[in-house]
Amino acid sequence: MSGMPSTGSVRPGGPALWLGTGIASSARGIALTGMMLAEAGLLLALAFAVTFAALGFGLFLVPGILLGMRGLAKVVRQKAGAWCAVDIAVPYRPPPVSGAGEAVGFWRRFGWLLTDQATWRDLLWMTLDPLAGWVLTLAPAGLMLFGLEGIVMPAIWKPIVAGGGNNWYALIHVTSAPMAWLSVPLGAASVALGLWAGPALLRVYGRWARWLLAPARQAQLALRVRQLARTRAEAVGAGAAEMHRIERDLHDGAQARLVAMGMTLDAAGQMLDDNPAAARALLAEARDSSARALAELRDLVRGIYPPVLADRGLTAAVRALALDTAPRTKVTGELPGRPPPPVESAAYFATSELLANVSKHARARGARIDIGYDHGLLRVGVTDDGRGGADPARGSGLRGIERRLAAFDGILAISSPAGGPTIASMEIPCELSSPKTFSC
Repeated sequence: MSGMPSTGSVRPGGPALWLGTGIASSARGIALTGMMLAEAGLLLALAFAVTFAALGFGLFLVPGILLGMRGLAKVVRQKAGAWCAVDIAVPYRPPPVSGAGEAVGFWRRFGWLLTDQATWRDLLWMTLDPLAGWVLTLAPAGLMLFGLEGIVMPAIWKPIVAGGGNNWYALIHVTSAPMAWLSVPLGAASVALGLWAGPALLRVYGRWARWLLAPARQAQLALRVRQLARTRAEAVGAGAAEMHRIERDLHDGAQARLVAMGMTLDAAGQMLDDNPAAARALLAEARDSSARALAELRDLVRGIYPPVLADRGLTAAVRALALDTAPRTKVTGELPGRPPPPVESAAYFATSELLANVSKHARARGARIDIGYDHGLLRVGVTDDGRGGADPARGSGLRGIERRLAAFDGILAISSPAGGPTIASMEIPCELSSPKTFSC
């Protein structure tokens, strides 16, 4: 989902954006090189601890150093996704706990670290990354610095020659002003190459990190099993809660009205001969009760699976939902087909919950919903211009949406700085069918 429209004068893909991206990539490469220095330091600390393990105290340092390596590897995984556009799953097994759910002792945690395959992959990463990774991360900055030297060569060549320094720039022997000026285009080309190479080499570095830090196939299967077990439990719990809600609504609403209507009809039947006027009044009351019971049943059905969603699809159902939302809401986008009904229902009710949050909490003047499908992902985004501050950790509503989407391997991403705007983006992997498949 896209955010608010940009008001800048620089067009996407323009020179300023290309320059900014190249400089940012070079700075990120330098930051990753700094992490390599930390990796080398942890590796030396581990070597020291293992060397002095025979003296007794070194062994107790090993778990802390391994946990430090694990923490640094987690940071690298995060930066690989944010900076290199390469997602790396976290491969670690859950830490051991006692039967009461409390932390276990030193030796059991030590064994957990040593027997986790991901620990040894982290150790291999810490060994190889400082040896080879810096070539990818420092090359863009090196090219740019080398190029800047060539650009300023006409101003600095005389002091260099006078001081007896190296007056070679690449293959150019700088001994005069014309030779110095020949360095300028070469330097500009080197700067341009560094700006271009920055993002490209960052992506290569991300793939290099994924090759070493991603879970092994067996670990991936174990992670997938744990994820499916968790989402299955959440889906079963959500289904049970929905069934209880439906039972409660039926018991407290339509069922109670139908029972009262039956009693009213019975009383009307007893009065029919002796007091026809009172019987007619009771029959009118029963008719009103039946209408209210029917309306409540229709509302209940809409809460289970809205007819407009079944008949016309997700986009039309969301448009109908937006018409009933207090802030003025605009819906954009179309789908080339129909998602599977469970996915369609999950996306609809998640959007409904997000719009309800906008109405209740955002104090927004307007909202926008973007719906689209790309590369096997159904995308729905809700943007409002309210006060911001939405946080899934502080509210059960957003956590409920995350659990609803997790049953389909979907995700919810929230960007809600204080003062707004709030941008909520949902992605659900699915395949689309022809609209005719679900038409009524």
